[in-house]
Amino acid sequence: MSEISTALFSRRGRHVSDAPTISLLKGALDPSAPRDFKRDFSVTSPINGATPPEIHIQIESDLGLTASAWKAFETLADCTPFQTFAWLERWQRHIGTREGTIPAIVLGRSKSGDALFILPLAIETGGRLRRLTWLGSELCDYNAPLLSSQFSKHLPAGGFDAVWKSTLSLMRADPRFQFDLVDLQKMPEIVGAQKNPCLALRNNPNQSGAYVATLGANWEEYYAAKRSSATRKTARRKLRQLEEHGPAHLVEVLDPAESAHTLATLIDQKSGFFARMGVENMFRRPGYREFYLAIATDSEARQLVHVSRLDVGSTIAAANIGLQFRGCYYLTLSSYQDGELARHGPGRVHLQELLRHAIERGFRYFDFTIGDEPYKYDWADNKLVLHDHLAPVSVRGFLVVSPILLWRRVKRFIKQTPIVWRALSRIRALTGRLAEPAADDRE
Repeated sequence: MSEISTALFSRRGRHVSDAPTISLLKGALDPSAPRDFKRDFSVTSPINGATPPEIHIQIESDLGLTASAWKAFETLADCTPFQTFAWLERWQRHIGTREGTIPAIVLGRSKSGDALFILPLAIETGGRLRRLTWLGSELCDYNAPLLSSQFSKHLPAGGFDAVWKSTLSLMRADPRFQFDLVDLQKMPEIVGAQKNPCLALRNNPNQSGAYVATLGANWEEYYAAKRSSATRKTARRKLRQLEEHGPAHLVEVLDPAESAHTLATLIDQKSGFFARMGVENMFRRPGYREFYLAIATDSEARQLVHVSRLDVGSTIAAANIGLQFRGCYYLTLSSYQDGELARHGPGRVHLQELLRHAIERGFRYFDFTIGDEPYKYDWADNKLVLHDHLAPVSVRGFLVVSPILLWRRVKRFIKQTPIVWRALSRIRALTGRLAEPAADDRE
């Protein structure tokens, strides 16, 4: 660990307000890096008529050099589980490197060396277009910075805008970090206990919402409050029908080999669902299967990742990868078996068992994450509004921003208009069923 890294992420709790500059240092955290690799920038900018404190920024493309500092910071910082090093490092290792993604990790500290924030950004290339986006954005249900509890004290309201503009200038001065547009999606309004500073950027609502349930202290009381007596009676009948095929019980999978087996089943079940719905199977993309297998079996992610399944007799009727983070259970990826068992709702039974598990383990919240699926409305009492920021920085970027914005507005209208969404889903599913035999022949 370099001296610079250690200073960057020390926490002395000291508030600095006497230096009205933002100092930007591009380059590795390792001070032994060649001097021609580094360039210094200084920006002086009053914020809302007030003088901001001095903020030091570094940008790093090598995740290995940030590992120790990042892991230490995330234990204290406000963030979501999707910004943990375990999640994003494995994404980059298995998916990002195959796609040519270049990490651009922005590390900010105060003049005294206290960590203030990490922005886990990346440069993604699609054809000739280069985007500045969140690292692992597509597989992160929430994208956000990691923020020190002292962040708001060091940057008053409006202060992030100066930091952001200076960071973009620094990146564009480095050939590795060239980009045509900024595309930051799925940003929540709150990060931990703080307002998300990225919402100071011009933004639009994301096409989808996210849903969170506030849990009670007792499962039976919570279940009775959420579901009517008629609904509970129907659920008991379906459970009896399900158990005609064998005893049903939740299995928490801890053994790595068993986790791999459960994941293989989940992927097969989910792939079948994608085919029936007529949507792209993400597990056919390079590295996606490997990423989920790694995150589910890696001992370093054991405290974060929860693998479970619903066994009916000897059959895996449903499976799930969830995340457990700071009193909240995150429902991340779920599946259920098609066929005879599907008629009796194994996915619903599995969900109820996960809710019971969360309550019994003392979780305060159950986060259904992004997506407007109707079943979430039965349980959630909070809807999260997510935001996107899209801005061009080059001529090529200007040419594509308007079509992208138009397409996203159309998608949002479709998803937020139930009658249109249901009709489109039926058409898509019919198309998928008609195409399924042909897909099977190709395989």
